[in-house]
Amino acid sequence: MPVFVYHPDPVRTGSVKASEQACANCSQRRGFAYTGPVYCAEEVEALCPWCIADGSAAERFDAVYCDVFPPPGVDGTVVDAIARRTPGFSGWQQEQWLFHCGDGAAFLGPAGARELRGDESALSSLREELSTHRWTDDQIDGYLDALDRTGQPTAYLFECRSCGTHLAYSDFT
Repeated sequence: MPVFVYHPDPVRTGSVKASEQACANCSQRRGFAYTGPVYCAEEVEALCPWCIADGSAAERFDAVYCDVFPPPGVDGTVVDAIARRTPGFSGWQQEQWLFHCGDGAAFLGPAGARELRGDESALSSLREELSTHRWTDDQIDGYLDALDRTGQPTAYLFECRSCGTHLAYSDFT
Protein backbone atom coordinates (compact mmCIF):
# COMPACT_ATOMS: atom_id res chain seq x y z
CA MET A 1 0.00 0.00 0.00
CA PRO A 2 1.37 3.44 -0.80
CA VAL A 3 2.00 5.88 2.03
CA PHE A 4 -0.52 8.70 2.34
CA VAL A 5 0.70 11.29 4.84
CA TYR A 6 -2.69 13.04 4.90
CA HIS A 7 -4.68 9.79 5.21
CA PRO A 8 -2.37 7.34 7.02
CA ASP A 9 -4.67 4.29 7.12
CA PRO A 10 -7.26 4.41 4.33
CA VAL A 11 -8.07 0.72 4.79
CA ARG A 12 -9.01 1.23 8.46
CA THR A 13 -11.10 4.32 7.62
CA GLY A 14 -12.97 2.42 4.89
CA SER A 15 -11.78 4.63 2.03
CA VAL A 16 -9.86 1.69 0.53
CA LYS A 17 -11.16 -1.89 0.59
CA ALA A 18 -9.95 -5.27 -0.54
CA SER A 19 -11.11 -5.77 -4.12
CA GLU A 20 -10.23 -7.72 -7.23
CA GLN A 21 -11.71 -5.01 -9.44
CA ALA A 22 -9.38 -3.65 -12.13
CA CYS A 23 -8.26 -0.04 -11.74
CA ALA A 24 -9.88 2.31 -14.27
CA ASN A 25 -6.54 4.07 -14.70
CA CYS A 26 -3.86 1.35 -14.88
CA SER A 27 -6.14 -1.67 -15.57
CA GLN A 28 -4.30 -3.70 -12.92
CA ARG A 29 -5.92 -5.80 -10.21
CA ARG A 30 -3.87 -4.93 -7.14
CA GLY A 31 -6.18 -6.33 -4.46
CA PHE A 32 -7.43 -2.95 -3.24
CA ALA A 33 -9.78 -0.29 -4.60
CA TYR A 34 -10.64 3.21 -3.48
CA THR A 35 -14.26 3.49 -2.28
CA GLY A 36 -14.51 7.23 -1.61
CA PRO A 37 -15.74 10.05 -3.81
CA VAL A 38 -14.16 10.85 -7.17
CA TYR A 39 -15.11 14.27 -8.50
CA CYS A 40 -14.59 14.31 -12.26
CA ALA A 41 -16.53 14.60 -15.51
CA GLU A 42 -16.82 10.88 -16.22
CA GLU A 43 -17.97 7.92 -14.15
CA VAL A 44 -14.98 6.10 -12.68
CA GLU A 45 -15.69 2.59 -11.39
CA ALA A 46 -12.57 1.80 -9.36
CA LEU A 47 -9.16 3.29 -8.76
CA CYS A 48 -6.23 1.61 -7.08
CA PRO A 49 -4.42 3.41 -4.26
CA TRP A 50 -1.20 3.44 -6.29
CA CYS A 51 -2.76 5.49 -9.11
CA ILE A 52 -4.13 7.91 -6.52
CA ALA A 53 -0.75 8.21 -4.76
CA ASP A 54 1.26 8.92 -7.91
CA GLY A 55 -1.34 11.38 -9.23
CA SER A 56 -1.83 9.52 -12.51
CA ALA A 57 -5.56 8.91 -11.94
CA ALA A 58 -6.17 12.57 -11.07
CA GLU A 59 -4.23 13.61 -14.15
CA ARG A 60 -6.01 11.22 -16.51
CA PHE A 61 -9.54 11.93 -15.28
CA ASP A 62 -8.97 15.52 -14.12
CA ALA A 63 -10.19 14.26 -10.75
CA VAL A 64 -10.09 15.31 -7.14
CA TYR A 65 -11.02 13.12 -4.17
CA CYS A 66 -12.27 15.87 -1.89
CA ASP A 67 -12.90 19.58 -2.05
CA VAL A 68 -10.17 21.44 -0.20
CA PHE A 69 -10.66 24.94 1.17
CA PRO A 70 -7.47 25.78 3.04
CA PRO A 71 -7.02 28.79 5.27
CA PRO A 72 -4.69 31.55 4.05
CA GLY A 73 -1.02 30.63 4.09
CA VAL A 74 -1.32 26.94 3.19
CA ASP A 75 1.00 26.11 0.30
CA GLY A 76 -0.57 25.05 -3.00
CA THR A 77 1.46 21.83 -3.04
CA VAL A 78 -0.33 20.79 0.15
CA VAL A 79 -3.71 21.48 -1.41
CA ASP A 80 -2.75 19.52 -4.52
CA ALA A 81 -1.45 16.57 -2.47
CA ILE A 82 -4.69 16.37 -0.48
CA ALA A 83 -7.11 16.94 -3.37
CA ARG A 84 -5.35 14.94 -6.10
CA ARG A 85 -3.02 12.40 -4.45
CA THR A 86 -4.78 11.41 -1.22
CA PRO A 87 -7.82 9.16 -0.81
CA GLY A 88 -10.81 11.17 0.28
CA PHE A 89 -13.59 9.94 2.54
CA SER A 90 -17.36 9.78 2.41
CA GLY A 91 -19.44 11.95 4.71
CA TRP A 92 -23.13 12.62 5.05
CA GLN A 93 -22.83 16.05 3.45
CA GLN A 94 -19.93 17.74 1.68
CA GLU A 95 -16.66 16.50 3.16
CA GLN A 96 -14.20 19.00 4.66
CA TRP A 97 -10.47 18.61 5.06
CA LEU A 98 -9.15 20.24 8.20
CA PHE A 99 -5.93 22.24 8.54
CA HIS A 100 -3.70 23.16 11.47
CA CYS A 101 -0.24 24.70 11.88
CA GLY A 102 -0.22 25.81 8.22
CA ASP A 103 -0.59 22.26 6.86
CA GLY A 104 -3.30 19.75 6.09
CA ALA A 105 -4.21 17.54 9.00
CA ALA A 106 -4.11 13.74 8.73
CA PHE A 107 -7.55 12.13 8.43
CA LEU A 108 -7.97 9.44 11.11
CA GLY A 109 -11.52 8.39 10.28
CA PRO A 110 -15.13 8.72 11.33
CA ALA A 111 -15.78 8.86 15.07
CA GLY A 112 -18.68 8.70 17.46
CA ALA A 113 -19.12 9.73 21.07
CA ARG A 114 -17.35 6.59 22.29
CA GLU A 115 -14.26 7.17 20.13
CA LEU A 116 -14.08 10.84 21.15
CA ARG A 117 -14.52 10.25 24.89
CA GLY A 118 -11.58 11.93 26.63
CA ASP A 119 -10.24 13.56 23.46
CA GLU A 120 -10.49 17.13 24.70
CA SER A 121 -8.89 18.77 21.65
CA ALA A 122 -11.29 17.06 19.21
CA LEU A 123 -14.28 17.79 21.45
CA SER A 124 -13.18 21.41 21.75
CA SER A 125 -13.07 21.81 17.96
CA LEU A 126 -16.54 20.26 17.70
CA ARG A 127 -17.88 22.57 20.41
CA GLU A 128 -16.40 25.55 18.57
CA GLU A 129 -18.03 24.43 15.30
CA LEU A 130 -21.42 23.86 16.96
CA SER A 131 -21.36 27.15 18.85
CA THR A 132 -21.50 28.98 15.51
CA HIS A 133 -25.06 27.63 15.21
CA ARG A 134 -26.02 29.46 18.41
CA TRP A 135 -26.77 26.22 20.20
CA THR A 136 -26.91 26.17 23.98
CA ASP A 137 -24.36 24.17 25.96
CA ASP A 138 -27.05 21.56 26.70
CA GLN A 139 -27.89 21.21 23.00
CA ILE A 140 -24.21 20.84 22.15
CA ASP A 141 -23.71 18.23 24.89
CA GLY A 142 -26.74 16.26 23.64
CA TYR A 143 -25.48 16.39 20.07
CA LEU A 144 -21.97 15.26 21.08
CA ASP A 145 -23.47 12.36 23.06
CA ALA A 146 -25.44 11.32 19.95
CA LEU A 147 -22.38 11.10 17.65
CA ASP A 148 -22.12 7.67 16.04
CA ARG A 149 -19.11 6.40 14.07
CA THR A 150 -21.28 4.33 11.70
CA GLY A 151 -24.57 6.24 11.95
CA GLN A 152 -25.42 9.86 12.25
CA PRO A 153 -24.55 12.40 13.29
CA THR A 154 -20.91 11.48 12.70
CA ALA A 155 -17.68 13.25 13.59
CA TYR A 156 -14.66 13.16 11.29
CA LEU A 157 -11.40 13.03 13.22
CA PHE A 158 -8.10 14.57 12.11
CA GLU A 159 -4.68 15.01 13.67
CA CYS A 160 -2.29 17.91 13.10
CA ARG A 161 0.84 16.54 11.48
CA SER A 162 2.96 19.14 13.26
CA CYS A 163 1.74 19.44 16.86
CA GLY A 164 -0.47 16.35 17.21
CA THR A 165 -3.63 18.28 18.12
CA HIS A 166 -6.81 16.38 17.31
CA LEU A 167 -9.44 18.25 15.30
CA ALA A 168 -12.92 17.22 14.25
CA TYR A 169 -16.04 18.39 12.50
CA SER A 170 -19.42 16.69 12.28
CA ASP A 171 -22.36 16.34 9.96
CA PHE A 172 -25.56 14.41 9.28
CA THR A 173 -28.21 14.16 6.58
